Amino acid sequence: MKTLSSSQFLVRFGLTLAAAIIACLQPVRAGEPANKMPMMEGKMMERCEKMKEQKQTMMGEMKAQDVALATAVVKMNAATGEEKSAQLAAIVTSLVEQRTAMRVGMAKMQDQMMSHMMDHMQNGKESMMSCPMMSDADDKSSDAHKEHHE
Repeated sequence: MKTLSSSQFLVRFGLTLAAAIIACLQPVRAGEPANKMPMMEGKMMERCEKMKEQKQTMMGEMKAQDVALATAVVKMNAATGEEKSAQLAAIVTSLVEQRTAMRVGMAKMQDQMMSHMMDHMQNGKESMMSCPMMSDADDKSSDAHKEHHE
């Protein structure tokens, strides 16, 4: 039998311990298939679609706010005297309210997105690549890349 030096023993013990910890941290699911992709067809895909809808709703709300602000600016520019000052105050108030709401919404969405991405990471690379949110990001990045060449 071969004897190990204390440093060799510590290295092997550390590696064995690390492997045991990793194995314990992996979720054990009875009957789970080796390929985790079928989950994308169920609840995970529903969550992906819901998140994409939330993003589209938020973008629509932002566009509506932009239109309302543009309209208010036109109205302000046409006004004179105290009416112009009142319009300016209304615009600044609206911008502050929008920014405050945006910060709250961003924090909420960031938490949701991190949780969403962690779910995908647990389900494998293919899970993330088939997410509608990721395909939306790919479309935008390719559009930006096309604009770069124009």
